[in-house]
Amino acid sequence: MADTTSPSAANRPEGAERLSEARRDAMRGEPPYSEAPPEDTRLVRALKEGGITAALVAALTLFFFAFRTDIAVGGLSLTASPVVWIIAIAIAFAGRFLLTYFVFAGDTAVVGGWKKVAAGTGRMPIGKILGVLLLFIALTLPILLPQFLPSQNRYLLNLGITILTYVMLGWGLNIVVGLAGLLDLGYVAFYAVGAYSFALLATNFELGFWVCLPMAGLFAAMWGVILGFPVLRLRGDYLAIVTLAFGEIIRIVLLNWYEFTGGPDGILGIPEPSFFGLEFNRRDGSFSDFFGIEYSPIQKFIYLYYIILALALLTNFVTMRLRKLPVGRAWEALREDEIACRSLGINTTNVKLTAFATGAMFGGFAGSFFATKQQFISPESFTFIESAIILAIVVLGGLGSQLGVVIASVAMIGGIELLRKLTVLQAVFGNDFDPTQYRMLIFGLAMVLIMVWKPRGLVSTRSPSAVYKEKKTIGADMVAQGEGH
Repeated sequence: MADTTSPSAANRPEGAERLSEARRDAMRGEPPYSEAPPEDTRLVRALKEGGITAALVAALTLFFFAFRTDIAVGGLSLTASPVVWIIAIAIAFAGRFLLTYFVFAGDTAVVGGWKKVAAGTGRMPIGKILGVLLLFIALTLPILLPQFLPSQNRYLLNLGITILTYVMLGWGLNIVVGLAGLLDLGYVAFYAVGAYSFALLATNFELGFWVCLPMAGLFAAMWGVILGFPVLRLRGDYLAIVTLAFGEIIRIVLLNWYEFTGGPDGILGIPEPSFFGLEFNRRDGSFSDFFGIEYSPIQKFIYLYYIILALALLTNFVTMRLRKLPVGRAWEALREDEIACRSLGINTTNVKLTAFATGAMFGGFAGSFFATKQQFISPESFTFIESAIILAIVVLGGLGSQLGVVIASVAMIGGIELLRKLTVLQAVFGNDFDPTQYRMLIFGLAMVLIMVWKPRGLVSTRSPSAVYKEKKTIGADMVAQGEGH
């Protein structure tokens, strides 16, 4: 008599797995169960994708491009301009068609062709080569601009200062979001604390930039610790809501505390940084008078450029060193799994506080530089949109990636500013087309395209902080993405 209690082929683990695979094959339409449906050709698939994309663009941009409102006597006048709308639809169709036909539906994958060179091959990885090239350009930019673009020297140098400021802010937020995995939507609060700390100390106590700079960073780090205590038990969306509220609280306090912060009037007369006591002006004893050179207003911008470059490089150096220390490995352990981090005996309270304090300190440094550069600050400079831009830089560049933050800052900040002087779109859409009116729309579409193409960020691979025997690259799909758990 057969033993009915013995496991059969169907209820054993390997048998159940075979049955599951057979069912999946049947659902795919593989024989002998059923014939697979005929697949579209490459051209038909590209035409379908292009048509769907064109239809979506037509619906979304109907009220942006097809109609135009102008101020007239008695109200607004509505005029139709279908030419611009049709051109936008045609561009969307052509772009999607080309991408589908040559990239996504091709016989060989085109996207993802750039891979890091494995360790031990004797060749430098592409990311490191690009980093060295960007560093060389940053160091020599004030020298190259007068040689190649003398008419745009001051404008491009000022744009480089702005980009480096956001690079520094992105690296500071990358500690909190990319390394520790704590979603922070109120990072602009530390930026504001650093700016107002420097401005109040410099104007009330007549202290110089280099004296107030570390003090502004310490004040911002202190507020980072203050923020860290209430959010120790929060994760995910709840953490994001609290940090967002913290950023708005700081802005509202700065707006309403008129006796201390100046309220909506802001703070005027913030002193500029000096070079060992030498100021950049035409007076006797100034920088140009001391070195016997002709005075030029560009000298101050060059000095400001190298200050923010040095601060940004300091931020990168400290971050990379901290990643290799126990506190940096604790940040990454907290990002991957907080429960496992606690089970290993790591004090998650101290880890979160150090992450918030370190990131806030670099935000305070950037805020103090912003105050001395502008010589005027007000609460309107520290709105939520600034936090959103900094977070977008970190996410688009790749969470935890230093090089990705640089690339995203150049693309986002530099791209938006250069769009103001872009006249190519006028040749396509007509002389009446003003690209500055649509810069945020173009910026949003670019962000959507980047996230569709590279959902893990522009630089999605990372080097491990601790290496055992052989150094290997960590894939993006093996790393948690800063969701606060």
